[in-house]
Amino acid sequence: MGKDIQEDKGMLQEVDRKLRLLIGAFTGILYEDDDIFMEKMRRKKNLPEEELQKYAHWEWTQGVGLYGIWKLFAASGEKEYLEILTRYYDRQQQVGFPQCNVNTVTPYLTMSYLAEYLQSEVYMKPCREAAEWVMYQMPRTREGGIQHMTSDDVNEQELWDDTLVMTVLFLANMGRILDREDYRNEAQYQFMVHMKYLQDPKSGFWYHGWTFLERNHFAGAFWGRGNCWITIAIPELLSSIPCSEPVERILKEALCNQVDALAECQAESGMWHTLLDDPESYEEASATCGFAYGILRGVHCGLLEEKWLEVAERVLKPVLALISEEGVLGQVSYGTPMGRENREFYKEIPLRPMPYGQALAILFLVEWKKGHT
Repeated sequence: MGKDIQEDKGMLQEVDRKLRLLIGAFTGILYEDDDIFMEKMRRKKNLPEEELQKYAHWEWTQGVGLYGIWKLFAASGEKEYLEILTRYYDRQQQVGFPQCNVNTVTPYLTMSYLAEYLQSEVYMKPCREAAEWVMYQMPRTREGGIQHMTSDDVNEQELWDDTLVMTVLFLANMGRILDREDYRNEAQYQFMVHMKYLQDPKSGFWYHGWTFLERNHFAGAFWGRGNCWITIAIPELLSSIPCSEPVERILKEALCNQVDALAECQAESGMWHTLLDDPESYEEASATCGFAYGILRGVHCGLLEEKWLEVAERVLKPVLALISEEGVLGQVSYGTPMGRENREFYKEIPLRPMPYGQALAILFLVEWKKGHT
């Protein structure tokens, strides 16, 4: 028994040490220029350079990263994490906000939490404007789904699983903060319509996307990180706003089905592959952290049975091993557009340190600590 306690204490100390390293590296990665993205924007958009710079550090990659820091602040109350957030948003206020789309809405999620916490109308005003745009102006597909329009592509009549985390969680949170029933209802509807077209009833996994124009799932890929957005999004939505009883039941069962399938395809290492059903595709760290966080969050929220804790626990050692002494999470796949023609596309996505990789590791380790302290 004494040995077990000593091992647990040692593991907690190592988790705390790696968390500090992740946070230390976070700011540098947060403000790192994404040359690939910016070059693509210059090529596709006829915008002056001053306007393009509004997009440089205000995308989904930063948005997910900031959410990890917000969760860390909410759990610890440490002032340094709050300062990371206020410094980022104050800087963007000076640069200006880009045109809203699915990806540029993502940073508003943390901004809305921050505005509420600080009771700051300076932060809340842009959130109000973004929420109204999402609710009433954002392009929709048939059946009223949010079209996955990004900074550089319209993606006409396309639903992507990324959208639920990137945009819909923000709308739900604004519905909570402002007591807007229309926002809350729309958020629930978006989860339902995305589930209708993206969840595979046979496997329990979610396809990366659906096109109403061609009425198919593109390459038919069960992409790892895309699926982890679902594992995260369902517990986050259900713990953020009160959902109708049928919606809550449906989402809970969808999560259970997905986690059951995830347990079946978890690699021997404890990781998951970038294509969940293809063990020849590389093991990918951001999806693995996202799955582990979502599973732990689901258990802690009462959505999942405790038997699934073991699945998340298997992730800890390989993830800690992938966090370098410089604080960078390795084995993270770069931002991934839709694989439209074949599944091999996902295997060729390069590995690169990214803010969302840091954040998903932070989310996982913070949630892991809740069950061990």
